[in-house]
Amino acid sequence: MKCIVIDDEELPRVMLRQLIENIPDLQLEGTFNNPLQAIRFLNQNEDVQLIFLDVNMPGFSGFDFIQTLRTLPAVILVTADKEHAITAFEYENVVDYLLKPVQKERFQIAVQKALKLALKEKKLREVYKKESAENTENEQLYIQSKKRLIKIHIDDIKIIEAKGNFILIKTTSGNHITYSSLKKISNKLPSENFVRVHRSYLINYKKIIDIEDNSLLIDKEVVPISRRYKPLLIERLNKL
Repeated sequence: MKCIVIDDEELPRVMLRQLIENIPDLQLEGTFNNPLQAIRFLNQNEDVQLIFLDVNMPGFSGFDFIQTLRTLPAVILVTADKEHAITAFEYENVVDYLLKPVQKERFQIAVQKALKLALKEKKLREVYKKESAENTENEQLYIQSKKRLIKIHIDDIKIIEAKGNFILIKTTSGNHITYSSLKKISNKLPSENFVRVHRSYLINYKKIIDIEDNSLLIDKEVVPISRRYKPLLIERLNKL
């Protein structure tokens, strides 16, 4: 975890540097005696994840610093004044509050809090990234047609009909023919929306208007239902 130290006094900066260097998970990127210099540094180095921040600095307090930046890494406040503790935790990004002189054991506890928080946020980002990729993948499909790749929105697909070695994809905006099979394309489509109703037909069951005997209606097109696949279709429907 990349971090920086901001304190207008040299001795606390030196002590924090020594404590940081003894923790393999921390990488010190710089120390600053002026918060304005630190702001310029952070604007150019967005990968800093943790700030050790003095509260009592002349002309520009640690709380002023927190309020200045639009986005801020995790913060561990370091100060000799106990009175700031309540105010400190009004800020969501403040992980902990250390009193000077900083004790090694207490410092390690604060750092572990920051590391756990960073790990949790990393996992959340990974989950979000994965879900976004899956959602994007499930929203659209590219098919090869006459030397072109055509993007089809999956929700627009109504009926897919097998025609020999080709399939005809009927959508709300038009029809497309591509070289493939129903089995292959069904593996690309979300199973919660699409169901096989015949050896030659795969349909988006959310587009069904009505079902009668061994056929169903989607828009104005009648699609046959075979006895083999009808039970699977009926199970999928939300019936009263």
